[in-house]
Amino acid sequence: MDQEPIPSSLEDNPQFKEETSLQKFRRRFKEEPLIPLGCAATSYALYRAYRSMKAGDSVEMNKMFRARIYAQFFTLIAVVAGGMYFKTERQQRREFEKMVEQRKAQEKRDAWLRELEVRDKEDKDWRERHAAMEAAAKEAGKRKSVPEQDAARSAIEPADEKSIGVLAAVRELLARQN
Repeated sequence: MDQEPIPSSLEDNPQFKEETSLQKFRRRFKEEPLIPLGCAATSYALYRAYRSMKAGDSVEMNKMFRARIYAQFFTLIAVVAGGMYFKTERQQRREFEKMVEQRKAQEKRDAWLRELEVRDKEDKDWRERHAAMEAAAKEAGKRKSVPEQDAARSAIEPADEKSIGVLAAVRELLARQN
């Protein structure tokens, strides 16, 4: 995760998902293969009953409806027996999934905090650059005012040479600025 960029939106990030629907179907099929078998047998019996009904063979149709009932009963027994057999394993799996979810939530929170830290650092850097630019602008403003003071001195110095009074030098300086 160190090489990957920090996600800006963590909600839909695929790295925080544990098991897809297809993976879950395959896992459940391996755990309890009799349930899909019973469903397939029920579907086949219904299909054959439908074909018999279309053909007008009521004896075959009744046999297939009975077969459907037996297949449904088999499926129900498979569900109950599988539930009892895999009860402890499912509890362990739930605990494991809960732990994985907590770990993923912690990773998600940590990634979010890292993202906030990065954004905070960027914000601080921007503020420092902005403050440096303001300081440079103020310094440039001071430098700009220094030549104005030099101009004022130059206005006064020739006045001193001509023996003009201070009041006259200030008036002359004000006249130049306006």
